[in-house]
Amino acid sequence: MLATIIWFLLTLGILVTFHEFGHFYIARRCGVKVLRFSVGFGKALYTWRDRHGTEFVLAAIPLGGYVKMLDEREGAVKPEELPRAFSQKSVWQRMAIVSAGPMANFILAVVVYCILALAGTTGIAPVTGAVTANGPAAQAGIAANEEIVSVDGKPTPTWSAVIEQLVSRIGDTGNLVLAVKPFNDGVGEVAGENLAGEKSPSVRVITIPLQQWLGSAQQPDLLGELGITRMEPITTWTITQVEPNSAAQRAGLVVGDQLITVDATPLVSIRSWIEYIRRHGGAPVDLVVRRDGLTQPITVVPERREENGISVGKLGIGIDIQWPDTMIRAIHYSPVEAVVYGVTKTWDQAVMILSFLKKLTLLDISVKNIGGAITIAQVADSAAGLGWVYYLGVLAGLSVTLGVFNLLPIPVLDGGHLLFYIIEAIKGRPLPEKIQLAGYQVGLCVIVSIMVLAQYNDLVRLFS
Repeated sequence: MLATIIWFLLTLGILVTFHEFGHFYIARRCGVKVLRFSVGFGKALYTWRDRHGTEFVLAAIPLGGYVKMLDEREGAVKPEELPRAFSQKSVWQRMAIVSAGPMANFILAVVVYCILALAGTTGIAPVTGAVTANGPAAQAGIAANEEIVSVDGKPTPTWSAVIEQLVSRIGDTGNLVLAVKPFNDGVGEVAGENLAGEKSPSVRVITIPLQQWLGSAQQPDLLGELGITRMEPITTWTITQVEPNSAAQRAGLVVGDQLITVDATPLVSIRSWIEYIRRHGGAPVDLVVRRDGLTQPITVVPERREENGISVGKLGIGIDIQWPDTMIRAIHYSPVEAVVYGVTKTWDQAVMILSFLKKLTLLDISVKNIGGAITIAQVADSAAGLGWVYYLGVLAGLSVTLGVFNLLPIPVLDGGHLLFYIIEAIKGRPLPEKIQLAGYQVGLCVIVSIMVLAQYNDLVRLFS
């Protein structure tokens, strides 16, 4: 629990600091006097001032932040300081200052994605395992041992790429277009063409009809809904790692043990083994293992842990698995390619978020999918546990989300202010204060309603 809180505060602190720094930096560049730069709300825990007189504050409630600028609408301003007031700047300068916060979040995402691209990634080729009889994939003609080379025309060299494309289709009605080919048949084929740009006869285009696909699901099983499983690695079922103080160590499992059965059932699938343990958190599980040529029974009680709001069982062991070399996909980028990847990835994420917001508005996706602070904390904690690469990926995704959300044309958000300034630029004068005030009141009601709904969904998921 403590680790979850720490990762939540760190993640939110990074996102808020970058966002507010965007406002702060452009305000300074436009000659506006910044009175206060606060990370958090409420009572100040730590303050200091720079040589320009700006007060920097770390506050007690870490759920946002703000940049307070000199503004005659908020109090009396000395005549000699009027030129440095926000309200005295041109509408274009005010638009730049307001939009700088979300832009800073997008820049952060681009930089993080560039770093991840330069570090390189390794994934597993999206090769199908068993395909459910009479499921959507089987009816469309997909069989076992086939590689998914593209989804909706976008190349998918790894399972991560496939999942990302499928996530973007949640709530959709229409056709899902997959390009598949027999695994290991051809090299470099994407969406029906080989590297020479010629059509490959081994690649088939499959169409699967969707009807508000997984719109009401809170924990959508993307592949399961299509009737697809992933090809599994080769394993000897030998334990290669036992975590200290884990359920496995307490039960007496040691490195070198070979798993034979679980609750009298022979082990045949890594995926089914993982799912079985996850379902039995806090419940005794009877194993049979082979140690030094002899079999012996061992009873273990998987530790119950919270994972993204769901209680799951954990043993704390590593099992020897090996993927064929042909299924391992190492992806590397040059510096220029990394920049292009960072920009493209950030843009695609922003478009997907806007698409989700549209689907939520049209009720194509259940509002139960909206998450709040608890969801952010759990996701950040889970990602941090998987390593810095996963954590940075989550951080970049949340940064894009924050940027998009703040650009929505809702008064009290940056996008609402930007909307008022655009109208002012078109009309040549600002909107009447009564209209702006009414807009802020409506916007505040909308934001508070969204926050209450998000926290309610978090609590339901946490205690369900």
